[in-house]
Amino acid sequence: MTALFPKTFSEITLAGHTLRNRIVFGAHTANMSVNGLPGDQTIAYYVERAIGGAAMIVVEPMPVHPAAVLTRGNFRTCDDSVIPAFRKLTDRVKQHGAVVLQQLYHVGSHGDSDLSFHAHWSPSGGPSYHDSDGSHAMTEAEIEETIAAFVNAALRCKAAGFDGVEVWAAYGGLLDQFWTPFYNRREDRWGGSLENRTHFSREILTRIRQTCGPGFIVGLAVSDEPSCPTALNRDQLTEIVSGLDQDRLIDYVTCGSGGYFDYGSLMPTFLYPERLGTSLSARLKQVVRHALVTAESHIRTPENAEITIGEGSADLVSIVRGQIADPHLANKAREGTPEDIRGCLSCNQMCWGRRSRDYWISCLINPSVGRESEWGGDRFERVADPRTVLVVGGGPAGLEAARVAAERGHKVVLTEASDRLGGAFRLAGEQPRRAQILDLIRWYETRFEKLGVEVRLNTYVEGSDVAAIGADTVVLATGSLPQDNGFQKAMPDRASLAGIEHGNVHSAESVMARQARLGSRVVVVDETGGWKGCGTAWKLAEQGHKVVLVTPDALVGKELQRTAADAPLRRTLSGLGVQFRTETSVESWQGKSATLRSHLTGAHDTIDADSLVFATTNVAANWLALELAALGIAFVEIGDGVAPRQAPYAFYEGRRAAMAIGRG
Repeated sequence: MTALFPKTFSEITLAGHTLRNRIVFGAHTANMSVNGLPGDQTIAYYVERAIGGAAMIVVEPMPVHPAAVLTRGNFRTCDDSVIPAFRKLTDRVKQHGAVVLQQLYHVGSHGDSDLSFHAHWSPSGGPSYHDSDGSHAMTEAEIEETIAAFVNAALRCKAAGFDGVEVWAAYGGLLDQFWTPFYNRREDRWGGSLENRTHFSREILTRIRQTCGPGFIVGLAVSDEPSCPTALNRDQLTEIVSGLDQDRLIDYVTCGSGGYFDYGSLMPTFLYPERLGTSLSARLKQVVRHALVTAESHIRTPENAEITIGEGSADLVSIVRGQIADPHLANKAREGTPEDIRGCLSCNQMCWGRRSRDYWISCLINPSVGRESEWGGDRFERVADPRTVLVVGGGPAGLEAARVAAERGHKVVLTEASDRLGGAFRLAGEQPRRAQILDLIRWYETRFEKLGVEVRLNTYVEGSDVAAIGADTVVLATGSLPQDNGFQKAMPDRASLAGIEHGNVHSAESVMARQARLGSRVVVVDETGGWKGCGTAWKLAEQGHKVVLVTPDALVGKELQRTAADAPLRRTLSGLGVQFRTETSVESWQGKSATLRSHLTGAHDTIDADSLVFATTNVAANWLALELAALGIAFVEIGDGVAPRQAPYAFYEGRRAAMAIGRG
């Protein structure tokens, strides 16, 4: 038990199973199955978190019925072939001291016909909030078929070596739909009164208990949407869960946030407060007498965990994205070195963002996610023959390359032309509510101190400097720069912005670096559809500027849809008075006004403005690579210096390059 987090690292018993601490790696869709079966990628992903110290792992949702299929990576339904495949997973996870369960789910009306090729089943019909389809009102026979599907899935889990199952009743899933009058308008024994509306869930839980026997953990996952008038309110949800607990039908309940009506808080980004799920968990802790209560949703850190457990809001905490970003979070906290934890950015870009596009998940700042079987997890072996490595550039690619090379035992020199590390990524951390990026950069600085990386700031490197340093391996991570001609890709026939010579035209980078003097009225041109433009507009609006956000896209924050951050962002910008001009570009600039052109009608209109800010695609800063190539000096080029892209690919290339040093 660590002195820093004594509550978090105390043991607790769950249905006869001893958990070594209170940290759960909760259920989420990793989407890594191959032909519906867990293979090496899936197994290594979960095993890494068991090695990292998680007490309990809830493996991603198993759809119990063909109507419940939601993603390409879902496991096979109603098929015993999953048993030996999952046995490999459970054996490995248990070998490293974690209790392991699987979540069982049915999405009800919110299915995905593109993947299931099956009608969505629901209590009373009604529309899907996942796609544009309607759903099928279940018959009595279909209800019984679905109950049996849950029980049979639980039996397969037991045969595969799982210690239990977590039955999904969260986010507007099928069980929640039976509970909720908005969805459940039946007039038979499955609808109407509370007793009837909970009949379906009680039958599932009771039959799993009876069939799987004592010692098999039965959990329940719930969530609430306080801002949604058609969802169950907290009193109603508390009454349901309290009744299930009173009848000893559940061993624990996991409390999340959000759902299909409040999608942004389902997987909350940094736009939301931390510890979002504790409001519900604290309420249930007041009434639940037998089951343990798990708090989930935006609990990122051991500090979050200790506060939650210490204040009595929960017995367990589910840290999902925090253990995606750093699979060894639990061990590092237990060992008293929380400063070594690579903190989640709550960005959703590569976890939920990739899952929403039906890819297997990864992590912006931890490229080993999904590659554990290929890269040996998030651990590094020291090399037998250390080399001297020069890394030029202290942005994401350079930071990761320098760190991993040093973790492997190489002597590393990192040069950075500016007076601080982080590159343009640091500027993103200056945007509202994005200071977790600055925390990450500080994490790198801490690791560099522990690993002995020599950091040379204010050091502009040319080809002759590289030759003088004489490193065995040279890694170029020189990044990219904003364009200076006002080119907009939505107007490809214009090589530059007409009127740019009038001045008062700036890049988003120069604005965030405080290098631009702006007037009160600012037009922000956002062609990236992400935080570069939207976050800059937010910052300027907070500072009191009158901002018009112009984008060629059909909506502001188009690229943020995959992270579920776009809607709350638009609400925030609107609340700050930012005006939106969608499907529009800037035709010309007059120094004190901008002429806009609609891509829908071709119409022009002119708006008054003091300053024009561009958030567009950068250009590679690759002159050092060209110089070294001319000098015949070998190098590896990574990150935006190769091609301007988003940060995940820079971190990935930095890790990959550093792992290759000395391997041939």
